[in-house]
Amino acid sequence: LDIETKWCPAPGCEYAVEFVVGSGSYDVNCNCSYGFCWNCTEEAHRPVDCATVSKWILKNSAESENMNWILANSKPCPKCKRPIEKNQGCMHITCTPPCKFEFCWLCLGSWSEHGERTGGFYACNRYEAARQEGAYDESERRREMAKNSLERYTHYYERWAANQSSRQKALGDLQSLQNDKLEKLSDIQSQPESQLKFIIEAWLQIVECRRVLKWTYAYGYYLPEHEHAKRQFFEYLQGEAESGLERLHQCAEKELQIYLEAESPSKDFNDFRTKLAGLTSVTRNYFENLVRALETGLNDVGPSTSQSTGIKNTTSKSLGGKSKTGKNRASAAGSKSGSSSRGVDDSNIWTCDQCTYVNPRSAKACQACDHQHR
Repeated sequence: LDIETKWCPAPGCEYAVEFVVGSGSYDVNCNCSYGFCWNCTEEAHRPVDCATVSKWILKNSAESENMNWILANSKPCPKCKRPIEKNQGCMHITCTPPCKFEFCWLCLGSWSEHGERTGGFYACNRYEAARQEGAYDESERRREMAKNSLERYTHYYERWAANQSSRQKALGDLQSLQNDKLEKLSDIQSQPESQLKFIIEAWLQIVECRRVLKWTYAYGYYLPEHEHAKRQFFEYLQGEAESGLERLHQCAEKELQIYLEAESPSKDFNDFRTKLAGLTSVTRNYFENLVRALETGLNDVGPSTSQSTGIKNTTSKSLGGKSKTGKNRASAAGSKSGSSSRGVDDSNIWTCDQCTYVNPRSAKACQACDHQHR
């Protein structure tokens, strides 16, 4: 085997990580629990490629977004050309010192030439007349484009950041569970900790899925808008995975708390075990489908999603398996999944009555729980 070694890039970590060259995914895990990409040493970002991650990180910190904001929300002072933000309803603008030039926000003319005869404080007859003649069309078009671009970026960035925040919170909850809550639950429910591993597995899955979901928003930002079929299929798979994750997270966070606060063993704790383990498995499958689709460039989508989902029936492998030696994670594969509620023709899919997992029509049994299709 061709094995390479690198120092873990996590702050304060002194471990070295081994990697088997040519073994598939570049995502590796160090013994310190930090996951990173072997190729670019950024944090683990599967299923998004290194080039996309590099562009996204640069965009998040670049001046380009500041300039977009300035273009969308400000205008240059007609005298000193510095960008001025309008923060009140009045069109009478005074530039900041030392300039202090007074001008009209709409037509950018000197305010000394304005007054009641030009429309007053909240309008500008000169601007309206010039606009009708097309004098301001180009500058307004550029400002509108910048505003739309900024709103689109904000949409993806906020969701990227929200999943990062949720992942950090989940990591904290997992650590708290391992440090003391699992022992407490073991005492309350009169079960050995070895029988409670399903809870740890659920939280590990949540942490991994939050990471994957975070990076799918960077992927979505750079997915060409003109590729409508791919975009529809991507949003469909992403939505199904996100819904599954929310159900799992809700169960692991809220419903677990009921049993932690109980004073004696609960009769329905085994039902909770079955539910949480089932949700963990189903959510893993949803994310395997999403990861596989993105890693293959959404090539499984047909020419028109109104005619076909492009679903293929393939065998699933595990997503996000942890390697103590730092070797790469297992690659993900799986059938595309989802429901007809997201704009995809339901003639090619069926929903499991038992676990709600969405399967390709060709599957005779549910790929999540093995329940037979009727």
